[in-house]
Formats: sequence, C-alpha cells, structure tokens
Amino acid sequence: MIQTVLFDVDGVFLSEERYFDASALTVRELLLSENYLGIGNNRSFQTDYSNEEIAKIRAEEFLNDDVLNFLKSRGMNANWDMIYITFSVQLIHLITQLPEPERGRAAELLTYPVDRNTLDRLRMFFKAHQVRPDFSRFMADYASTKAVKQELIIYLNELAGRRLGIETDVFQPKSALWHVGEHASQEWYIGDEHVLAATGQPSVQTGKKGFMNEEVTLAAPDYIRRMFRSFSESGLRVGIATGRPRLETVRPFTYLHWIDELDPNHIVTADDVLDAERRYDAAPLAKPHPFTYLASFYGKDSEMKRWTVRQPEKLPNGEQTLIVGDSLADLLCAKQIGCRFAGVLTGLSGQKARTELAANGADFILDSVADIKDLVFELLEK
Repeated sequence: MIQTVLFDVDGVFLSEERYFDASALTVRELLLSENYLGIGNNRSFQTDYSNEEIAKIRAEEFLNDDVLNFLKSRGMNANWDMIYITFSVQLIHLITQLPEPERGRAAELLTYPVDRNTLDRLRMFFKAHQVRPDFSRFMADYASTKAVKQELIIYLNELAGRRLGIETDVFQPKSALWHVGEHASQEWYIGDEHVLAATGQPSVQTGKKGFMNEEVTLAAPDYIRRMFRSFSESGLRVGIATGRPRLETVRPFTYLHWIDELDPNHIVTADDVLDAERRYDAAPLAKPHPFTYLASFYGKDSEMKRWTVRQPEKLPNGEQTLIVGDSLADLLCAKQIGCRFAGVLTGLSGQKARTELAANGADFILDSVADIKDLVFELLEK
C-alpha cells in the first residue's frame, strides 16, 4: 500500500546536465576571471560559450565526469558543494606553485576566513608568478581518504596542511568561500535578469543569460502533468524534495504546466533548507540528511525543527511512502526515515547507477520517471 510519493527533481524530472555545465563554468570563472583569481591573464573573461566549448571545459575540469561521479558515490549531492571542493583543490595546488617566501604568505591567507577580499589578495600573487591549474590533482588528492558527505569538505583542511604545511580549519560547509561559488553558480543558472531579486546581490560577472529558461525534461511534460493529476485523483499525496533553489524549481515547473497539479506546501527546495539551517542553527541539512523529504512529507507549515536533528525519527508507516530519486543521497534519505525507494537511471551516472543502487538496497530500479506511474498504481492495489 502506498499513500505518499515524494520526488527529487534533478535526474528525475529535469536533466542534471545543465547544472553540471554551470558548475564547470563556475569553476572556470573563479579561476580565470579578474573578479576572482584571474590566473592566466584572462582580462576579457567571456560568458558566452557554445555547447561544444562547454562540453570541453566540463570534461577537462571534472575529468570526464569522474570527479562528479566520485563525489556522488560518497553521498555528496549538492552542486555548490562540488564547485567548492573542486575549486578549493585547485586553490591549494596553485599556492604550492609559488616560490618562497610568497608561497608561505599566500598559504597563511588560508588560515583565516577566505572571502572575495582574500581572493583579491591571492590574485596579486598569481599575477606576479605563473601558475597553472591541474585538474588531475583531484583524484590524487582524494585517493587516500574514505571521507563521505560533508567530511569531503572538512578533508580540505587536512589536504592544505599536507601540501602547504599549515594548520587550518577554514574549509567548512557553507563558509564564505562556499557562498562565493554559490553566487557565481546562481548567475550562470538563473541569469542576470533574476540574480538580484533571487539572491539580494547583483551579478559579479554580468552577461549570463541563464540555463533555467531552457530546461531539458526526462519524460514528456504532458505525461508528467497527467501523472501528477492521476495521483491526486487517486487520493495519493505528492511532494517535491529538491536541492534546487525555489526560483529554479518554480519557474520551470510553471512553464512546463506542472505547478498547478501540486500543493505548494509540499514543494521543498534549497531555500527552505537554508532557512531552516539559519533559523535552527542546524547546518548541514542538505541531502543526504533527510530534512528535505521530511519537510515535504509533513508540509512546510509543520514544526520543522523536529526534522533538523542529526538522526530524525522514522516516518510512521514509512513503507507507505515511496521516495523517487536518482542518486545514493536520495536512497540514504529513504533508508534513514524508513521509506521505500525507487531509483531512476536518468541521472548523471545513467545505467551505471544500477549496480550502486542495487548494492545499497534500492527497492525498485526503473529506467525513467515515465515508469513510476505503473509502479505506484501496482503498489496502491497491494
């Protein structure tokens, strides 16, 4: 028997590819733009790339997506975290290339909170001495750790200590530097038109049109709309639990004509997660913490503080709730709160995800969200 279906969005309804393209462009910007590190004398950093150029940049930075797949396999699901780690590995590597005494002076900057002012100071070092990124460093630097989830960020402190000879704890989830990458990524995804209203800050690097206006769906939009309606008409509760910000969820759901089929009280986004983290001093609550799914299940008008503890309680009759996602992070959420889990193979890893999802106890594995409707009605009859 199923009473509730909770859906992730990226890799389920909407293609993740553009998010990872935006992540790659963000890393490139943080390294090359004069607004950030400005390495390589790129005084006219561009914001308009062809699809072929974007694919080449992404393949170089993320090692043909090996970096992204590695991070996902370790339970990291947020693009902003992936940007932060990828850039920070390069930042540490760039400092190692400086001669002494500049190397020591630059390294010392990483013992204090790193913000845009810090990047401005580091840019002066990199202008005086030629340095180059080496994206292959990532797999080498992370080969010796078994860190998972947010531990992957904390590990950067150990990496900085080993490679730069400093003692620091500056690399933390949601740090000032993390927010620098978050904002730049938002510019790429939502475009100049929406940045100020969505973030409260203007674009640092203008000229970005925004990827969210051209989302690629993973099943026919009309089919998904009818599926939502059929669930509602059958008395099923439907929720959305996504790591996307609210704007990047509501805008495509509106022009794809899905939003009217859903209860906004059960659409939980990254904005709701960040708000709860601030309100209850409870970071991090992003997946694989199950907060997003719990808030979607109970509704945003519930007492959400209950869902912010490190090990939230399981849902009552959890087997009556089906979580639909594409990643290990979603599966871990389902396990923690006692729900059944259906994995779809339309995420970043594609069919390769089947083995990982099966090994970690997915209840169902389907080719796409288009197969969910039949599964749900089959379970509804049992």
